[in-house]
Amino acid sequence: MKKSSLDFLKRLMNAISPSGYELDAVRVFRQEAESFAAEVRTDVHGNVDVVVNPGGSPRVMLAGHYDEIGFIVTLIDSHGYLWISPIGGWDAQIPQGQRVAIRTAKGVVPGIIGKVPVHVQKPDERNRVTPLTDLWVDIGAKNRKEAEKMVSVGDPMVIDQGVAELPNGRLAGRAFDDRAGAFVVLETARRLAEMAPQAEIHAVGTVQEEIGSRGATTSAFGIAPDVGIAVDVTFATDHPMMDGAEKREGKVALGGGPVLSRGANINPVLYEHLLATAKKRKIPVQIVADGRATPTDADPIQLSRAGVAAALVSIPLRYMHTPSEIVAVDDLDRTVDLLAHAIAAMKPGQKWIPF
Repeated sequence: MKKSSLDFLKRLMNAISPSGYELDAVRVFRQEAESFAAEVRTDVHGNVDVVVNPGGSPRVMLAGHYDEIGFIVTLIDSHGYLWISPIGGWDAQIPQGQRVAIRTAKGVVPGIIGKVPVHVQKPDERNRVTPLTDLWVDIGAKNRKEAEKMVSVGDPMVIDQGVAELPNGRLAGRAFDDRAGAFVVLETARRLAEMAPQAEIHAVGTVQEEIGSRGATTSAFGIAPDVGIAVDVTFATDHPMMDGAEKREGKVALGGGPVLSRGANINPVLYEHLLATAKKRKIPVQIVADGRATPTDADPIQLSRAGVAAALVSIPLRYMHTPSEIVAVDDLDRTVDLLAHAIAAMKPGQKWIPF
């Protein structure tokens, strides 16, 4: 990976952008896109549509969501503590004791998620996970009046965790679900801008996937693509305690290459096109089966308007929805290679009807 691309990825990862509050990610994504794209559009929801080769055919939409899970302030009590509700799906074991970054109108405010110490818990409380409703955020305020000068009800927050570079080309950090996908989408568009494709490419950073793929729903309707490819992350099953998950989710290894989904939401012709591209370019890929709807942006894209030829390409990820998700740089680079060459090979009038 080029240093400039890694720098972009780190900037994107550092954005405080939980679902519904994606402004920080929008700014980073849009600024990077403006350096090479023919057009960059931002809609009313915060989806950023990066257009390459306008007027080409077929019209191809790539979608990677840049929102993340987080929390929202619901109450500031008389002692200055903040009470919170989750944004997106949390494992209740994760947040307690974590540092948070709160996005306010005046800037970023640091805080700590507090809980009752184990030493003073009742015996039955020690044997269960503290529910999210029993956690609060301490920002160091003495009382409500002081706290209200710093934060407001409705302010969002995320776990304060940056990107760490690990051996063997591994990166760890908060929100690789799905900043990894958003990064790949934009890097693919950048590559295609140099390849003279016949297709019209719309590389979209989407919002609010963690609370129902809302951004993909509205942006797909507006773009009306012939082909839509969602780029997300999926569970790597190559670490301890994943034997049962491997049987359900498939065998996926970090560094094993992009993951292609097969199933009800995936257009068979588009799947075969991606697979053939991988074989031709000698890009290693991994295959998983999805017998039902996928919990990704691929679902609303497939069902947009009168239907879209849809696919799901995923990046292996360890420790999903934790502050230290891990991806492999090789998987990111190979996913960009696969998508860029697959789209560059698409022709006007190409048929996607599998029957």
